Amino acid sequence: MKICIAQTKSEKGKVQENIQNHLRIIERAIKLNSDLIIFPELSITNYEPDLAKEFATDIENSIFNPFQELSDNKEISIGIGMPTNSINGINISMLIFQPTQKRVVYSKQLLHADELPYFVCGNDQTILNSKGMKISIGICYETMQREHFLNANKMGADLYIASVAKPKDGIEKAYKHFAQIAEEFNTPILMSNCIGQCDNFMSVGQSAIWNKNGELVAQLDTNNEGLLILDTKTEQTEIAQ
Repeated sequence: MKICIAQTKSEKGKVQENIQNHLRIIERAIKLNSDLIIFPELSITNYEPDLAKEFATDIENSIFNPFQELSDNKEISIGIGMPTNSINGINISMLIFQPTQKRVVYSKQLLHADELPYFVCGNDQTILNSKGMKISIGICYETMQREHFLNANKMGADLYIASVAKPKDGIEKAYKHFAQIAEEFNTPILMSNCIGQCDNFMSVGQSAIWNKNGELVAQLDTNNEGLLILDTKTEQTEIAQ
């Protein structure tokens, strides 16, 4: 299967504008025969904790119907970032659309201390089963915590995807961490980061793919939107910017 990670620049709080940009990027991924595309953390609102209460919603909101329609018509699975409402508060979530299937919400289980005034933790790990592969999703801070990966590994994940919003120092730590984890557990890791201003920091892109040996096999730059694609059968990668 072909797994695509998107490196995007979202505009603060401009939900409809960001949705349209996402749809354009997905169409591009479809032309590259992608089976799955994952976007950065909170990609629909941009990473803006102070806006979470204003924009938090649920996956059945009609504004997300175009993603389900694209998924159904083009047979592509899609993961986008959005704050969602829960019983206990607001989650940092990934909304997952799969062809002709019920929509799925995965909510970040491990939060950074800075996020606790705005968000609550999710409870369950999501494993996507697609074309014979088990794919685990993690969101930013938790992907740097060994326990999160170990839980996904115990659930049989064949591949791990990190959806993040990280500045320069965070990316430097991530590059070391993901290389070590990929090698130790013989598991490919893909990381989707955004670019541009986020909350109180500048996100620096450098979305990347590490193979099962922990080798960095593809990466994007710090300034431009783009796509990285991994063919899990051939282990070949493709860059589209």
